[in-house]
Amino acid sequence: MLTRPQKEELVKKLSDQIKAGKVAVFSDFSGTSVDKMHKLRTDLRNSGATYKVTKKKLIEIAFKNAGIEVDVKKMEGQIGIAIGQGDEVSAAKILKNFSKENQNFKILQGILEGKVISENEVSALAALPSREQLLAKLVGTINAPVSGFVNALAGNLRNLVGVLKAIAEAK
Repeated sequence: MLTRPQKEELVKKLSDQIKAGKVAVFSDFSGTSVDKMHKLRTDLRNSGATYKVTKKKLIEIAFKNAGIEVDVKKMEGQIGIAIGQGDEVSAAKILKNFSKENQNFKILQGILEGKVISENEVSALAALPSREQLLAKLVGTINAPVSGFVNALAGNLRNLVGVLKAIAEAK
């Protein structure tokens, strides 16, 4: 059992993580084995996110201190919260994939930009491409006209060489 100062320190740390995070996802991990939860936490840590499990009241106080109103007491089951620091998509993706593999694990709702989002919206967020994929698409889109121009110039040079070669062979 945590003492009052320990609880206050835990709430302060959780509030700081919530303020620094870009996304938070609530999940019910009832019935999920310790080994699977350890793997989930490792995957989240590798993507720049954390997974916290504590009492619902402490989570609610931490969110209130961060300036976000969430009614955690109405959520059923054992509540864990993933807080994504890196980007908005990676934590949601990892949790969504984990919930597909583990029937007991359920995504309940999330917080994005200080607003509560439903489980369906968290799933839609998880379906988005990652930041790196979006940047790669942007670079490809920017590069496409340039490479097309280079190919057009190269085609003209090939045609010129072909014409010169034909003239040389004719003589």
